[in-house]
Amino acid sequence: MIKNYILILVCFVMISACQTTEKKQSTTVGISDATISGAIKSVSEAYQGTDAALLEKGVRHAASLWRDTDGTPEDFISFCTENFVADPAKKEATFIRFSEYFESLFGHFNKLTLDMQENVQLQKGEVLSIDPMFAAYNPGAHLMNDFYGNKIAFIVALNFPYFSTEEKNVLGAGWSPTEWGFARLGDVFSSRVPSELVQRASKVSSEGDAYIADYNIYMGNLLNKDNQKLFPADMVLLSHWNLRDEIKANYANKEIGYEKQAMIYQVMQRIVDQSIPKVVINSGKQDWNPVTNEVFVAGAKTESPAETDGRYQQILNNFHVYQAYDEYNPAMPTAIQRAFSAGMQIPQPEVEKLFTEFLASPQIKEVAEIIKKRLGRDLQPWDIWYDGFKARSSINEEMLNSITEKKYPNAAAFEADLENMLLKFGFAKEKAAFLASRIAVDPARGSGHAWGASMKAEKAHLRTRIPATGMNYKGYNIAIHEFGHNVEQTISLNDVPNYMINGVPNTAFTEALAFVFQERDLFLLNMKDSNPDKEILKTLDIFWSLYEIMGVSVVDMKMWQWLYANPNATAAELRDAVLQITKEIWNAYYAPVFGQKDQPILGIYSHMINSPMYLPNYAFGHLIHFQLEEHFKTHEFAPEVLRIFALGQLTPNEWMKKAIGTPLSNEAILKATEEAVAKMK
Repeated sequence: MIKNYILILVCFVMISACQTTEKKQSTTVGISDATISGAIKSVSEAYQGTDAALLEKGVRHAASLWRDTDGTPEDFISFCTENFVADPAKKEATFIRFSEYFESLFGHFNKLTLDMQENVQLQKGEVLSIDPMFAAYNPGAHLMNDFYGNKIAFIVALNFPYFSTEEKNVLGAGWSPTEWGFARLGDVFSSRVPSELVQRASKVSSEGDAYIADYNIYMGNLLNKDNQKLFPADMVLLSHWNLRDEIKANYANKEIGYEKQAMIYQVMQRIVDQSIPKVVINSGKQDWNPVTNEVFVAGAKTESPAETDGRYQQILNNFHVYQAYDEYNPAMPTAIQRAFSAGMQIPQPEVEKLFTEFLASPQIKEVAEIIKKRLGRDLQPWDIWYDGFKARSSINEEMLNSITEKKYPNAAAFEADLENMLLKFGFAKEKAAFLASRIAVDPARGSGHAWGASMKAEKAHLRTRIPATGMNYKGYNIAIHEFGHNVEQTISLNDVPNYMINGVPNTAFTEALAFVFQERDLFLLNMKDSNPDKEILKTLDIFWSLYEIMGVSVVDMKMWQWLYANPNATAAELRDAVLQITKEIWNAYYAPVFGQKDQPILGIYSHMINSPMYLPNYAFGHLIHFQLEEHFKTHEFAPEVLRIFALGQLTPNEWMKKAIGTPLSNEAILKATEEAVAKMK
């Protein structure tokens, strides 16, 4: 998972902002069609030979942002005439200068945000009452409105107008990197959102992060039906990440692994339906039987009220602040449209269609039959996380823990090994040293995340959770995933043709490289997989991961659709709706495979709280991951990683075509899975 200020600031506030049609632009603010025509005529007369279509686009875009407080219609015409840059050489020089300024601004605001959140996100002792207040503060909340006030925003809008995703898809194939930079500069100023709303969004986001960071389950205090404790006394797992990974780890435990998985699954159901006793969250003072939902203190049963929909109140808080942005986005008046059409650059209906087509594919039942045979039992709902296709699934986790805990006793030890890992991946010495030098490893309170730099002078940050006993294998596996994010973030910042196209088309593309790295975690521990079927198993593993995350993503999308249909819902009503949605999706795409109906487990993901509508990026990330892995079979790994992730922030289709020559689709993984199943038979 990634967290990045530039991502939040640009994608959420700017790119996800007002992309109005030209018709609306001339009527929603105080600039009339007559004034726009007058401005176009004035500029054309002053700069003869100017591209008429581009000039009109720029004037109309600037007009869509102009308010009465910015000046009279006459002021607008004068502004356009005086600030239009007609000379191509001067326009490129102006673009370079803008890039330099924005790199400094975005980079320093990113660092300030990191500094403000450090005491909440990192293991730095007790969290004081003032720490969440600073973590919720957005240093750049007023930046965009300041630029409207001093007219910098209008200079950008006039000379580097906004192009929609559809326009980028059509025109982008013929653009140079500089022209892509012009278009991405145009993305920066596409709406005017009040500073107080930006600050409010930052506060709600920070509160959601804090809620999730402290949602720990003390596993050593869980009781089974015989009042026995199955987990180590010091095991503390964060929901949902660590709980899920503990389920995965227990496939190798032939003695009590199944019972432990069933207990974790019961915990997850209590979290989703909010029947979990509030006192057992982030506390080891009580014993808890998740099946009977009884709580014991010193052996005596005690009454313990449920969490009372706190989970769903967090989601509502996010919804209400996202909804507040709607009025500033007349052409994309919902957060759903902005998240997909603008943020992911793929419309939500297309995403849902792709996912449901996959979920209905006949290959799923065939792969499920293979899993049943490998497990020697009927499938259980938690087998959506079946991990047995990976090489590590047959390795005892205690043995893996002993390796990683010794190798990485703290964050500094992991950071010191980054260059060595990159050398193992095949990066040249100089490049490995550079990439490693641009990544800092920090001890996280939560599960960890990757937070990219936003200027070349700063480092990307890898936040990872390391117990006092050293980095356990689950933490190591997650850290390698985040390392993949950091490598992408560093390449796509430092090696792209210009600053304004730094990054990747959407977060699915950084997830793809994170998956590529994560899959090679045992290789980095010098544990080689000699299984002749490893490529077949890798295909099946990615396929099953897609089956799980696409269902979760559809639940997330359906929840947001329900929220917009029921904007005044209470937390309890939202809880009931989510439970209904999870069961409907489960019954449609999972019950026919698992043989059990009405399971709510697809609602467990913490992203639904602190990363709204982020989950579909994982599904796209798996699809991209698979297509990249196919590409790496015939191309040298490290040089191709450097080439591909230096393409920059193109549209998804354009990026895929330039990266590996094929578009993004289900076709490749479905075909490969069909072949893999045939070989397994």
